[in-house]
Amino acid sequence: MRIRYNAPFTLTFSLACTAVLALNQFVVPDLIKTWFTVGGQGSFQAGDWVSYVRLFSYSLGHADWTHLLGNLSFILLLGPILEEKYQTPTLIIMVLVTALVTGIVNVLFFSTSLVGASGIVFLMILLVSFANVRAGEIPLTFVAILALYLGKEVFEAFQNDNVSQFAHIVGGISGSIFGFIALRFQEPAVKS
Repeated sequence: MRIRYNAPFTLTFSLACTAVLALNQFVVPDLIKTWFTVGGQGSFQAGDWVSYVRLFSYSLGHADWTHLLGNLSFILLLGPILEEKYQTPTLIIMVLVTALVTGIVNVLFFSTSLVGASGIVFLMILLVSFANVRAGEIPLTFVAILALYLGKEVFEAFQNDNVSQFAHIVGGISGSIFGFIALRFQEPAVKS
């Protein structure tokens, strides 16, 4: 038996997140603040290329080890399933679009900075509920997950807890949209 690098995006993304936090903690103290955080309103500078990088890179940064481990537990669980279902390049596009949309929404509408892969986690949570669905159906698991996870985030959005529930909501909406788009391209199931 040998160990296989079975989910290239999931594993590479997880290693990159871990490396960024380790480097920030042990080598370059302001690394996350400088490169892996997207600021709020007024922070985006159209003439500064770093502002564009941060619209994506913030998802690799995390506030601390608890934040990172919380996100990686979901990413490492769900990512391989999604890479197998949708293929690695498609999942990468979904993650990049989700990160970009979340970053832009933060820059336009919120005054706080954003760091971490929570939006990507919620993308994966909602997207995995489509994993065994046939075209023409709406899975009950999707409805249940949508109600539980997004309902919880909407409720918690009114608390002052330094958690960006909007990022979770945007990630969940992205997962839902991508799941329904993928269903449109699936062949209908043959009934016997």
